[in-house]
Amino acid sequence: MDSLRGDREFRKVRSHGVAVRDPLFTLRLTEYRPRYGEQWRPRAIIGIVVSKKTLKRAVDRNRARRRVREALRTLPGGLPPCRAILLPNPAVLSVDFLALQSALIRALERAPGRVKKGSGGNSGGRAPVPVAVTAAAPTPETP
Repeated sequence: MDSLRGDREFRKVRSHGVAVRDPLFTLRLTEYRPRYGEQWRPRAIIGIVVSKKTLKRAVDRNRARRRVREALRTLPGGLPPCRAILLPNPAVLSVDFLALQSALIRALERAPGRVKKGSGGNSGGRAPVPVAVTAAAPTPETP
């Protein structure tokens, strides 16, 4: 699992991502695309954002971040290849660790088909563009 880097990556996920809400967090997901000039290596790239408005004390913000990061790291079955922003709520600090992991699994399952593990799926939840198939006329063989 890698972290989102830079304002540009966060803006792309915010503008193109699909939000999945849970009582413990909000997860915004988009499909995986490599960074500019990077090889195709499908993996989860996640940014964990805890604002001062959500949790006032830095100790609590850091604890929430560490707890969520560990829950993501130890998910059974791993993470699907995607880019995501996870915004934890204050309840993340008081909930049982296994309950946090199960909530993350449920959120990933509720995400559109393009983000689920093992799915090549369509992008953006949009309908796939139909491809016109034209039958080519048989070409005469030359001796």
